[in-house]
Amino acid sequence: MMSQRNERHGSVGEIDVDPHVKITRKYEETVRKLDAHYGLVKRQLLRYQSSITGLFPVLSTDEEVGSIRESIYCAAAIWSLHQAYRRIDDDRGKSYELGQSAVKCMRGILECWEKQAGRVEAFKANQCSKHALHSKFHLYSGDVVYSDDEYPHLQIDVVSLYLIFLVQMITAGLQIVYTQDEVAFVQNLVYYVERAYRTPDYGMWERGSKYNDGSPEIHASSIGMAKSALEAINGCNLFGEKGASWSVVYVDIDAHNRNRSIFETMLPRESSSKDIDVSLIPTVSFPCFATHDECLSNKTKSNIMQKLRGRYGFKRFCRDGFMSPKEDPTRRYYVDGETKEFENIECEWPMFYLFMIIDGVFKALPKQVEEYQNLLYERMKKDSNGDPCVPMCFTLPPDSVESERKEPGSQRKVPCSGRGWYDRIRASTHKVELNVGSQKTECDDEDEEDEGCGALFLWGQAMYIIAHLLTDKLLHVNELDPVRRHLPSFNRPRKGGRYSAFQAKTMAGSTATDLVVQIVLMAESMRLQAVMATYGIQTQTPHQIEPVQVWSSTELVRVYQRLGVNKKLGLTGRPPRPVGALGTSKVYRVCGMTVLCYPLIFEVSEFYLYRDMALLIDDIKTELQFVGKFWRLSGRPTVCLLIREEHMRDPQFKEMLDLLAMLKKGHCDGLKVRIGRLQNLISSSCIEHLDFMNTVDTSEMSFRQFKQLEHEYIGYQSLTDVPRALQFAEPFVILSSFNSKPTWEILENLRSTEGLHARSQLLGVLLKREGPLYEFAGTTVQEQLSLLYHQAGVLRHWAAVRHCSSLQNFTVDSISPFITTVLVNGKQITVGVIGHEETVFDKPMTPKEIQSVMYNTIAPYDTIQAVLQQEVVLYCGRLIGTSPRLFSGILKIRVGWVLEAMKVYLKISAPAKGECKPLEHHSPSEVRLLLHKILSVREWAQQEKLTPLQLRRLEGCLCRVPTGFYRRVWDVVGRTGEGLRVCGRLLPRSPTLSNVTRSEINFALLVEQMLNSIHRPEYRQIVVELLCIVSTILLRNPELTFRSTLDVDQLVSEANAMFQKDNGVEKVDDMTSFFSAPYTTTTGYLARAVVNNILQGKGELAASSDGETSLDGEFCRLS
Repeated sequence: MMSQRNERHGSVGEIDVDPHVKITRKYEETVRKLDAHYGLVKRQLLRYQSSITGLFPVLSTDEEVGSIRESIYCAAAIWSLHQAYRRIDDDRGKSYELGQSAVKCMRGILECWEKQAGRVEAFKANQCSKHALHSKFHLYSGDVVYSDDEYPHLQIDVVSLYLIFLVQMITAGLQIVYTQDEVAFVQNLVYYVERAYRTPDYGMWERGSKYNDGSPEIHASSIGMAKSALEAINGCNLFGEKGASWSVVYVDIDAHNRNRSIFETMLPRESSSKDIDVSLIPTVSFPCFATHDECLSNKTKSNIMQKLRGRYGFKRFCRDGFMSPKEDPTRRYYVDGETKEFENIECEWPMFYLFMIIDGVFKALPKQVEEYQNLLYERMKKDSNGDPCVPMCFTLPPDSVESERKEPGSQRKVPCSGRGWYDRIRASTHKVELNVGSQKTECDDEDEEDEGCGALFLWGQAMYIIAHLLTDKLLHVNELDPVRRHLPSFNRPRKGGRYSAFQAKTMAGSTATDLVVQIVLMAESMRLQAVMATYGIQTQTPHQIEPVQVWSSTELVRVYQRLGVNKKLGLTGRPPRPVGALGTSKVYRVCGMTVLCYPLIFEVSEFYLYRDMALLIDDIKTELQFVGKFWRLSGRPTVCLLIREEHMRDPQFKEMLDLLAMLKKGHCDGLKVRIGRLQNLISSSCIEHLDFMNTVDTSEMSFRQFKQLEHEYIGYQSLTDVPRALQFAEPFVILSSFNSKPTWEILENLRSTEGLHARSQLLGVLLKREGPLYEFAGTTVQEQLSLLYHQAGVLRHWAAVRHCSSLQNFTVDSISPFITTVLVNGKQITVGVIGHEETVFDKPMTPKEIQSVMYNTIAPYDTIQAVLQQEVVLYCGRLIGTSPRLFSGILKIRVGWVLEAMKVYLKISAPAKGECKPLEHHSPSEVRLLLHKILSVREWAQQEKLTPLQLRRLEGCLCRVPTGFYRRVWDVVGRTGEGLRVCGRLLPRSPTLSNVTRSEINFALLVEQMLNSIHRPEYRQIVVELLCIVSTILLRNPELTFRSTLDVDQLVSEANAMFQKDNGVEKVDDMTSFFSAPYTTTTGYLARAVVNNILQGKGELAASSDGETSLDGEFCRLS
């Protein structure tokens, strides 16, 4: 085996041998080794390749089902040997045969998927299982073998893996893609994986969540592989060196960046149900190399080795029941709580020893290579030809299960292979053979002859061949990885040509200050340019940069919609997704034109946020920081800042001038920037040539460039001459009484009312009652609303703006990625009005779904909150990406309660006798500052002298808990007979502890669900304090357990009664005085309540042993 092969050392007698003879001997030895591998590949892989489709099965015994994942790895192994044979001159046709065998497999996969082009088209619009490309096909016909109901085909990692090896093989010189139709299809495969960051799938193990209940979830491995695929294929010419301009693949750099940031945020966790999963090894190492953050990569691998490595291989994940002796193969899904049955008896997969060997070769870690070679050698078997083979996995014999549970790792395991429940789908018509070594009766005898390998697991054999070629030094890592995925982007060979490439230096290294973000200031008119010049700000107008054109990013979207169009296959090209900040920082060459795009933040949207100048200034800073931090392309980013005349009339335009003055000095909050004329900056910019447009008929296409405003004269020589936006004030009134009044009275009031907010409320009543097309005063209700919305926006009357926006069902632009950002940070979002039903965002949603939730869940009870909660969701998504510490201790962001926290703070900070301005009257930028303020309450609570009651209210509204709180609750539930009860809601001991593990997010969500039944935020925080105290008591007194249900409300009530008695407070149901007490005080009384229940012997607590209960009285204190 590999561990037994040592380098041959020269003998004394060879010292005087002719060097030519030595070289000849080395060459002959290389040929001999390659021929040995060739025989192995022929017998173990090529023997099972379909002669028609080129696909491979999972197991050598399967003669019907071809598997895409296994086929890709088999093709990679065959191609690896092809690469190794290229070192010798006369290979007698073997290299060509191997190369063509790999091509046949890759083309077979492509052709199977091309038949499902309609699914790709549908998936671009709706990422769901019923539109997914299949991952299993008939081995010989290429037809569908499992329907969507029979098999979980949605596996983003499979498509990503195919794209990675497609690029590797094409770069190495193989011709795989033949026609323009196939180029278009591969481009659409790129669109297929671009949204992996928001697509729950079934993952590498084809089961979704670890509960195996048919539910998909977001997997870090799928996102990481998609990120790697996008990085690898960007700018790749699918025809190789002889390709044309239209055979180049383009990638949305912003989609790549979202996948990258979310992937790195999720690590080392795999998904919400799986803390760790061995599928992350091929993701962070060969073949994907999805992250080059050494700290993150090492932490992930260390977690896997610590929690999943065994004597026979790696477990796939904790509580994995696949092929376990306790798994019922006649059932596809598990029942509730069944996963606990598989704890500590999971199968172990030796194939991942091979991944670690390959990882050691790439990382130049000889000790790691040797360690895993030794581990693998002990588990290798022989096939019927006497060739070495890697068992699929090792399982326990049924009679060893209980012993293994008592002492994990103590029992001998036996090799097995199969596909579980899916082997039974065809059992009625086909003979299905399961190979389980445990069928032997003397399997406990360690001296017994090793079992045979049985059915060959082709994925494992493919990895064995790749690892063996590397360790035998027949294959160099650069031959296995021609695109140098294993190197950081800045260390890869620089690509020549006309297309952007991921080759910029990372911001994490010593070259962080090297990147300069170039800025072009674009004035809307010469009049505005003249005003800016008086303040020393040099700008350009659209006319002055001609022939370069300035476009909106929406025009670029129209161009990209022509990329990948193919009528034969029914493909329409790139979906109309917006181009993000990184995409608009390139300079484009399109149809002979040079184009610069301004970012989305300068788009005039139907949503009102663009009207807030302070928000725009903050967005500009954020945009520049974002581009500077995440730019990974060769060439500098060039950002176009658009200055409009309406900005000049804004009361806060002076703050905009201050920002531009700072940029002029060459920095923006630590980022290097350079303002200049576009003609001077373009030579150092990142230029993207959209050559695919040369093959498109553009005769009917017209592109709208940004128009310069023309004036007869240049006025406004200073800002004092500029007409300002009017300030508008009106008394705040609520006209809910008009809901019951007749229509004629509402119309009468509309004619006589001038207040914008009052008018918006009256129009809202009319809209609900008569509909948007109801006419009065010569116009419809809808037209009146649009006019009022514009008037209120110009006057910055935010309450009226929000009310009109909500009545017209407007939604924030691109809100979906921000929700996804929150979710992958391990949080959930709920929206809804306090006291009414909430809707949970626990998975990524489309903009239409989000709009439906906002206006069905919130608007019926509070019109303005339907848009105000959208603002908060947007700000949370941005903040959690830049300042995740603000959300520490918050698992579920309940947006309705976050707004309540803002209102609480406004009352706290209002002058003693002054009136508090309602939240809806604050500008969007003020709301964002309020959100940051309340989230950082722990940083300023002491400085601003918040009372304990005020702090508890704010923290309770935020649903914040101490570090390790959920694990403490797990321990408490485990020491009760029936569970915890709070406000009538029970968290049962069973089946909760069977279904979920201690560190699992899903358990924490169950605790949150229980706590959410509390409607007073300060009471919630007292309950959190109490549970921490109970946890501490149980920790210090392991002999204590709760016999039945722990009634939390009763304990709080008793603590309050003792507090009232000791402090001479009249006994009342209101606990406000207790909630207002300092933390040291409440902790003492809560602890006494728990101890009294023990000492009074009410039967709620009982000692689990005959010894006396000992309580030292030292309990936890919450800070």
